[in-house]
Amino acid sequence: MATPDVLIRVRSLVNRFGDQVVHDGLELDVRRGEILGLVGGSGSGKSVLLRCIIGLRKPTAGTIEIEGEDITRMDRRRFLAIQKRWGVLFQSGALFSSLSVLDNILLPMHEYLALDPARREALARLKIRMVGLGPEAADKYPAELSGGMIKRASLARALALDPVLLFLDEPTAGLDPIAASEFDQLLAYLRDNLGLTVVMITHDLDTLFNICDRIAVLVDRRLQVGTLQEMLASDHPWIHRYFHGARARAARGEAD
Repeated sequence: MATPDVLIRVRSLVNRFGDQVVHDGLELDVRRGEILGLVGGSGSGKSVLLRCIIGLRKPTAGTIEIEGEDITRMDRRRFLAIQKRWGVLFQSGALFSSLSVLDNILLPMHEYLALDPARREALARLKIRMVGLGPEAADKYPAELSGGMIKRASLARALALDPVLLFLDEPTAGLDPIAASEFDQLLAYLRDNLGLTVVMITHDLDTLFNICDRIAVLVDRRLQVGTLQEMLASDHPWIHRYFHGARARAARGEAD
């Protein structure tokens, strides 16, 4: 069972696609209140792992406990009940193009919150302010937003039901360095002030160095998890190349 400081507990996770083994006995603990960055090479199974944790894919074997409950063995009714405690931000943002920003945020509220319409709208507008968007953004459609605004609007929707867990897939992908840095600081601010636990797939070295408490690296079909300093000290060939390459040195402010 998960201990009070462990929110997600993955044990002996296996994922296969035909003869291809993607995960082979993978294990992971995500601690309450941390920002965990998930990295790995192309095809290592980062997205597969995230999809398993949020219940979009049933693993071949193994268990995934969230807040002490194994989501791989629960019925759909119970799964939908606990799923309300999570927020998810997909890489593209996945906003509904035919809905305004306000209506995108209201959508999960209509489904799950027994509030009168005026209170739901006030709450949705609060979420818009929380992610740093101006009130005018509420009436805009996704096609009218910049890439950074789409990420923030999608984050506001992920926060609509006041989740305890936030899952993000490449949240700063496609953003310029200034917008990416601002988004990182927003995530850290929300974690600190809302008590969130954040799990994110990212290849952004600035994100890993600046806001992640720990880093989980998918190598050899399993995870190696540790702090940035532990990753910098790793002698695993892929991890060493990743955290000591030219881009990593630049992210640390070191000259070649």
